[in-house]
Amino acid sequence: MEQTILIGGAAGQGINAISTIITRLLTSHGYYVFNYRDYPSLIRGGHNFNVVSVSRSPINSTLSKIDVIIALDKNTIKLHKKELNRKSFILTYENYPSAGRNLNLLLAAEYLAKSGFPKAKLKQYLKNEFKVDLSDELDKIYNKYHTKSELKKLDNKLSLMNGSLAIATGAIKSKLDLYVAYPMTPSTGVLHELGLAQNKNLMVFQGESEIGCASMALGSSFAGKVVMTGTSGGGFDLMGESLSMQGQSEIPLCVYLSSRPGPATGVPTYTAQADLDIALRSGHGEFARVVAAPGDAEESIRLTNEILHYTYKYNTLGIILGDKHLAESEFSFKGHTKFLPVKFSRDIPGKSIAKASSYEQNKSGNTTEDARVVKKNFIARSKKYNSIKKDLEKNIDMIKIHGKKDSKNLILAWGSTKGVITDVIKGLDVKFLQVLYVKPLSKKIKQELVKAKKVILIENNQTGQLGRLIREKTGISIPEKNRILKYDGRPFWRDELKLELKKRGIK
Repeated sequence: MEQTILIGGAAGQGINAISTIITRLLTSHGYYVFNYRDYPSLIRGGHNFNVVSVSRSPINSTLSKIDVIIALDKNTIKLHKKELNRKSFILTYENYPSAGRNLNLLLAAEYLAKSGFPKAKLKQYLKNEFKVDLSDELDKIYNKYHTKSELKKLDNKLSLMNGSLAIATGAIKSKLDLYVAYPMTPSTGVLHELGLAQNKNLMVFQGESEIGCASMALGSSFAGKVVMTGTSGGGFDLMGESLSMQGQSEIPLCVYLSSRPGPATGVPTYTAQADLDIALRSGHGEFARVVAAPGDAEESIRLTNEILHYTYKYNTLGIILGDKHLAESEFSFKGHTKFLPVKFSRDIPGKSIAKASSYEQNKSGNTTEDARVVKKNFIARSKKYNSIKKDLEKNIDMIKIHGKKDSKNLILAWGSTKGVITDVIKGLDVKFLQVLYVKPLSKKIKQELVKAKKVILIENNQTGQLGRLIREKTGISIPEKNRILKYDGRPFWRDELKLELKKRGIK
């Protein structure tokens, strides 16, 4: 079974509440769900919609065709009716003219009734989570719409979370002391999730600007606290000088960069993978960093922990690179994460004499411009980066291989494209190499590229930034005809990507 449900209306009508009810209850019933959010940069009005995909097996992407529309207004039907499959139906606001503020809850109930979901479980959920008793209304809805057979409960114990909550979870499990950030979509979700966390050992602070936040993060880290800061592309640009300060002072600094389309303000509530270049190169001068790009919620938990571990182990810059699609989409998954310890490996004020400076320093921590010392320091920073590479290659999964392991057709991609690619390649003669760490790059990538007869690059940007990086590091260039690039602010739809792969001979 798989079903695609579009929930649409104006901002403020409770669209997210409907998707929350459906996704949480179906997940608790053992079904996999994926929830995609689409909304303009408006607080009220406009047209917002969520697309919830439900399946008996793992699912992490969306189809362009819809099985069910749940419409909170007339505009939703007008805009999306053409996307309906032949065997489909619309649940409309017109059926509940006197519902008032509970319209969204009743529409969610109608969908669940038609799906055969147990009424008693829905009643209890609404009482617990929304503090409302809609017993009479639910009885009427279930009497009218409930199917003859109950929806089968599956034996799957699943977690459900979006990328923002997953990153917050990974940070808390890593014993984060402080998160300091200035709100900027789509990174703000992590700020909110950590702010809501009931953790007495965690401080969450909203700074006055991204420049201030990066500086505060450095100062707090120097003082002996495990710290993260987070932002999106424009804010990350402002942090550039502080990133370079990290490279010289070697105060550990962990940054969450959640991308959206640019340049400038761009399309602030949509998605793109266009910030790989700045994650790799922001900050003047030459210094070490580690950059990881999770592809779903489960990986976001694990990679957040890993980045914090290596940031503090090597006193380096660590970047968790995501985007709007990862941050705000909801994923259901099995699995458990083993957490690495996050420990300081430098002097901490109050425990020993600690020095840090933006200038080159000699072994006593004093400023120097001596050519021999300057060169020696550059070599030391380079050796540290080589140590990081060896450590990662030996102890961490820097890449993942999905699909048909012995295929000569290879898909190369990173980050949030993982979900749609793993869904599309089921049954196809292709394997998918997912790059988890974009800096440093695993030496296994070149080994896989050399073995392949056909390599296809998939990215949510215009210039194929991962492809350029691969060419720089391996000397292997992916032909333009084998690049599938999307850059309209939207993620890949599953049927759209499948067609593009078919055009390139992947069947």
